[in-house]
Amino acid sequence: MSDRNELQALQAALRGALAMTAALARISDRITSLDPDAEISGADVEELARLTLAHAVSSQALRGLVETMRTRRESGA
Repeated sequence: MSDRNELQALQAALRGALAMTAALARISDRITSLDPDAEISGADVEELARLTLAHAVSSQALRGLVETMRTRRESGA
């Protein structure tokens, strides 16, 4: 039997992970085009810190939900 709350949580976690992936993609060109001999700006470092943390948290939330779903299915619940 499906669990509406589980499905809604899964959808929300997936949206969060995708949003953070898109946010990282938006700054990708700026970061990859930096002069290798130049210092990265403090603002860029802070933005990367914020985005990578948010990406990690959202990805871990998605992974946790998937693992919970797998465990529940394996136990036959």
